[in-house]
Amino acid sequence: MKQLGFYFDQTRCTGCFTCSVACKDWYDIDAGEENWMRVIAIEKGEFPNLFMAYLAMACNHCVDPSCVKVCPSNAITKRETDGIVVIDQEKCIGKKECGAKCLKACSWDAPQFGSNENAKMRKCNLCVERIDQGKQTICVEACPMYALDVDNMEILQNKYGSIVQAEGFLYNDKIKPSIVFNPKLYK
Repeated sequence: MKQLGFYFDQTRCTGCFTCSVACKDWYDIDAGEENWMRVIAIEKGEFPNLFMAYLAMACNHCVDPSCVKVCPSNAITKRETDGIVVIDQEKCIGKKECGAKCLKACSWDAPQFGSNENAKMRKCNLCVERIDQGKQTICVEACPMYALDVDNMEILQNKYGSIVQAEGFLYNDKIKPSIVFNPKLYK
């Protein structure tokens, strides 16, 4: 089975949020906290020795996703063809009914819930409809700094290397997030 995943070049990201805005616009996500692609600012040190980096975070479509295991309604599945973790909105019973178990199980807070009382979980689906058409994800297509890529993990590792940690991101060997980095290192 091939496993699709992300490449993120932390040295190129300027924190412009274009990836995040493109995702929200493409999927018509309301303004507010629900955000499938988040950009996190990482600051260390003090002026004049200040370190600044950004981390673009979405669902990592883990090899062994904990969210799939804890979902009480089996609404979260992993596609066998490409490893994309998807949600069946018809099966999802909502955050009030299940207690947002998927969010609690995810190391990176990828599962997102709208503001209504029993909102159903939504998250990055790796633009599955675009992938199925042979297109690139909207976040990758929109990034003006070319800091993102999505492809088969084997291809990404051959192209960019196999570094799995970066400032603000700790790799979890139990669930194996599908992401590789060019990290910006704090010195």
